[in-house]
Amino acid sequence: MNDDQLLRYSRHILLPEVDVEGQQRLLDARALIVGAGGLGSPAAMYLAAAGVGTLAIADDDEVDLTNLQRQILHSADRVGAPKVVSARETLHRLNPETHIDPIRQRLSGAALEEEVERADVVLDCSDNFATRHAINRACVRLRKPLVSGAAIRFDGQVSVFDLRNSDGACYHCLFPEGEDLEEVRCAVMGVFAPIVGIIGTIQAAEALKLLIGCGTTLDGRLLLLDGLSMEWRSVSLARDPGCAVCSRRA
Repeated sequence: MNDDQLLRYSRHILLPEVDVEGQQRLLDARALIVGAGGLGSPAAMYLAAAGVGTLAIADDDEVDLTNLQRQILHSADRVGAPKVVSARETLHRLNPETHIDPIRQRLSGAALEEEVERADVVLDCSDNFATRHAINRACVRLRKPLVSGAAIRFDGQVSVFDLRNSDGACYHCLFPEGEDLEEVRCAVMGVFAPIVGIIGTIQAAEALKLLIGCGTTLDGRLLLLDGLSMEWRSVSLARDPGCAVCSRRA
């Protein structure tokens, strides 16, 4: 690190759990964020501010006026612009040292596998089960830690699936693919703006802890937020020995 970096990240470096070595790990890291919307906005901003060296941000959507109520990466003058381009502009102003790799596509198949393989941590900030399960399968195959978040109405949830551990649960253990699960979308059900900020910020915190190697993550726990009463619940998760996705891990 140069003198400017030592000053910029000094409040991290003062933390004994981070120190110079932990901050250097952040500078050397690559994080993949799938989704540049309500969850991806605060997650990306805190990862960039914290000094993560490269952020790959994948989203095929464009900025819409209805996004601005909660998607703080974007602004009114960028309505109609690709979200990943808008994200790059915001994050460059926040921290020009962080390299932003905009991926203007809905990642799937080989492209998803390639991006997951390049990443040190993956943040699922998407809004549909098909994408979440595809990300989970890629992270299981490639043994990459996954930070998963979701928010709708006044409710939020976040968990970590550290798929480097052979005995840990995966997303499919919690929400088996193919089950009759209700797909709820912000466009139909609405979402209280700060909820995505709270959950996305926790995703950033968990990703930073994974990259630094400090603290205890949410691996094996699902954190649930009721925003109307502002009450939290923590639910323990266990690997499903019959899981069709992760049970064959060595």
